[in-house]
Amino acid sequence: MNAKSLLRGTFRTGITIKGIDGVLETVGGLLVWFIKPSSMSWTIQMLCQHELSRDPHDVIAAHLLHVSERIANSDPLFASLYLFSHGLVKVVLAIALWLDELWAYPLAIFVFGAFSVYQVYRYSHTHSATLLVLTVFDVAVVYLTWQEYRQQKSERKLRTEATFAS
Repeated sequence: MNAKSLLRGTFRTGITIKGIDGVLETVGGLLVWFIKPSSMSWTIQMLCQHELSRDPHDVIAAHLLHVSERIANSDPLFASLYLFSHGLVKVVLAIALWLDELWAYPLAIFVFGAFSVYQVYRYSHTHSATLLVLTVFDVAVVYLTWQEYRQQKSERKLRTEATFAS
């Protein structure tokens, strides 16, 4: 496997994870809209309790608990709209990137970069290790998206030149 295909595979994996995360956030936004946040927080705590008793440092369970506590203490309308819109943006961008839509690359770089800046801001207040990990992941996805964008533009330029040369 050459470096180009490794980079592309890593890019595809990253945007797939972003897309799955977007689906989960969108569903979470809908759940917050229809379910009382305190009930949802209690349910998530009960579901994660077993996993955290086995592994107190489980990143996913800790993240879910953190999010559920934050949602339980926030305005349900804001939380619902935030999660739904944030998730929907990720899903749309992930799909467009998978389809190699050229317009999606700069938009994804901007959006994921903005998410990263906001997460650094939130980290400065919370000092959450999970938030720091998510930010590093987002920065990596931004870099991979930029690399893939350059590659896509280069390939399209070569195809266009070959078409005119024929």
